[in-house]
Amino acid sequence: MADFDFSTADAGASATYPMQCSALRKNGFVMLKGRPCKIVEMSTSKTGKHGHAKVHLTGLDIFTQKKYEDICPSTHNMDVPNVTRKDYQVIDVSDGFLSLMDDNGETREDLKVPEGDLGKEIEKKNSSGDPFMVSVLKACGRGGCGRYKEHDLLMNPGPQRKPPTHLLKPHQSN
Repeated sequence: MADFDFSTADAGASATYPMQCSALRKNGFVMLKGRPCKIVEMSTSKTGKHGHAKVHLTGLDIFTQKKYEDICPSTHNMDVPNVTRKDYQVIDVSDGFLSLMDDNGETREDLKVPEGDLGKEIEKKNSSGDPFMVSVLKACGRGGCGRYKEHDLLMNPGPQRKPPTHLLKPHQSN
């Protein structure tokens, strides 16, 4: 009788799902040349005498920001990556790794500072001492820092909202 190893079980969800090319939209995600990309530009050519309309897609790799392009008939399916996003507050940057904390107070220090302009911006923002957040994107079994944003909610929670006066009922006394 053989021993079975179930140490790497998952839910069986696919890393991608098919979507008709004509249903894709700008700022959505698509697999271009085997890489998960965010669609930054999209144009459709008209049908020819004998053929389909073609969709020209331009996307940026969500991890490396490298530009990829592809042309696909509008009626064909393309793979769309299952992308998840989670925001973390940056605690520190040291030895090329980010020290991050999520909303529950859980920390992680396994994420490298991204290369290129985004990495430089994160290191500059960290050295200034201002609190800020990063969005960590996960797709196709890989994770990486997608972008950063100011975290002014720590210092300025914003104005307190009051309910509209026309919804308030007058107080009735007996």
